[in-house]
Amino acid sequence: MGFVRSALTASLLLVSNAAALDPIVMKGTKFFTKSGDQFFIKGVAYQQEAGGSGPGGSTDSSTKYVDPLSDAETCQRDVPLLEKLGVNTIRTYAIDPKADHSECMALLDKAGIYVVADLGEPALSINRESPSWNVELFDRYKGVVDNLGKYDNVIGFFSGNEVTNNNTNTGASAFVKAATRDVKKYISDKAAKGGRWMGVGYAANDDAEIRANMAQYFNCGEQSDAIDFWGYNIYSWCGKSSFTESGYDVQVKFFSNFSVPVFFAEYGCNTVNGAEGRLWDDTTAIYSSEMTDVFSGGIVYMFHEEENDYGLVKVSGDDATPMKNYKVLQSKLADVKPSSTSMAAYNPTNSPAACPAISENWKAADQLPPTPDSALCECMSASAACAPADDLAEKDFGDIFGYICKEDAAACAGIKQDTEAGVYGPYGMCNPKDQLAHVLDAYYTNQNKASTACDFNGAAKVVSAKADTSCQASLAKANSAVSVAATATAGSTSTSSSTSDSTENAAAPGSVRMSSFMTMGDMVLSLYMVVAMGVGAGMVML
Repeated sequence: MGFVRSALTASLLLVSNAAALDPIVMKGTKFFTKSGDQFFIKGVAYQQEAGGSGPGGSTDSSTKYVDPLSDAETCQRDVPLLEKLGVNTIRTYAIDPKADHSECMALLDKAGIYVVADLGEPALSINRESPSWNVELFDRYKGVVDNLGKYDNVIGFFSGNEVTNNNTNTGASAFVKAATRDVKKYISDKAAKGGRWMGVGYAANDDAEIRANMAQYFNCGEQSDAIDFWGYNIYSWCGKSSFTESGYDVQVKFFSNFSVPVFFAEYGCNTVNGAEGRLWDDTTAIYSSEMTDVFSGGIVYMFHEEENDYGLVKVSGDDATPMKNYKVLQSKLADVKPSSTSMAAYNPTNSPAACPAISENWKAADQLPPTPDSALCECMSASAACAPADDLAEKDFGDIFGYICKEDAAACAGIKQDTEAGVYGPYGMCNPKDQLAHVLDAYYTNQNKASTACDFNGAAKVVSAKADTSCQASLAKANSAVSVAATATAGSTSTSSSTSDSTENAAAPGSVRMSSFMTMGDMVLSLYMVVAMGVGAGMVML
């Protein structure tokens, strides 16, 4: 077996060296090969349900995923089926940034198949219920870029998938757009050192109340912050339908003025007779002249037949068997001949959208959360004179956050995250322990360093500040940002128990070590706590 594996690896390396797909680039609203031919995505979602989302999504952060591109033997089984299907792109929802993907990527390259990969994974991505953009997430996202970015058949990445999915959680989009900005900058910096362009986009659901605001928000403002492409998860063409009955005509009209490429990041309604009842007439429509001037193709959901009944292929052990709707889709894809243009002949004319105004259905201002900076977090933590006790468990942080943010809101200004006002403290991107160190130190300072202000029944302790001179400039800049956030924070003591888009209100955990300071009835219901404790919260969408 070891010999066979080694032989396979060697042969794939030869393939990789012998041939490589032409990298995809973006110009205006269209994709092109680097040599100048227009490129339409003919894709399929390639990941078992545990690692993806599908219609409606998942809220379970404990869900384990199987990296679909790290097992060469599975790829040897499946890639020929993908090639025979007629697709040129797959979408993955979660890959392991530490795994070796060279063998699967070589097989895909040889088959003429590109990859669009989501950056998150079930336990580590932006959570719509307690959104944040922090050091740990940024490290994960950079790891995915580093791992897959070396392959020419990677088109780009999704910074989020249906994170905001209705009008109650639109503030979460600010954190996804911040992630988009920072990953784009990371790729751009690598490109300046000899790398290449790879896009960063977002995949949105089809919610009538927010879909226009969503598309405009991610496209508006500084284009260094905006998405490179827009993925749309849409399941409106069900059974015997049409271009107008499905609402595809409405989508074409809306996106006709969009300034970046748009494609269906998921499609394939199964409400009429399940997966096998799919006729794939929507595929014909997507690549017809009615749509190709605006849309750059689509990605069928999904390759694997799972309990949700959206599959094209049934997998049992080592065997993979195409289903009836696989063969129908294969026939439809073989017949499509989208009209195209060349990159040289194409002159973009569309401009970015205006940012949506704050309203009942939209709670994300133009201003974005800061870029995660682990060095700044370390400087801040080292400079603190009051810090968490060494044995304080993370589950108990909430007691202290709740008490301090109720009694002295200004002490929590550094971790303030108010999406509606567009006000963000500089330390909201730090890990929970560093955030707690900042809040403890700010409270201790505001209480004139009274001995009782840094104890909390042994949960905190006075320490000697250790920050060196190299931290002075960054800390001074951060302190200025804290002062700005404090002005916006002053007086925020709301006790609403509902989840809010602005980061003002969230329930604190029960008191453990602070019973002498407060009871559950006294606890502030503060969004500061959601932000600080969100690292351990469940993932909502990749």
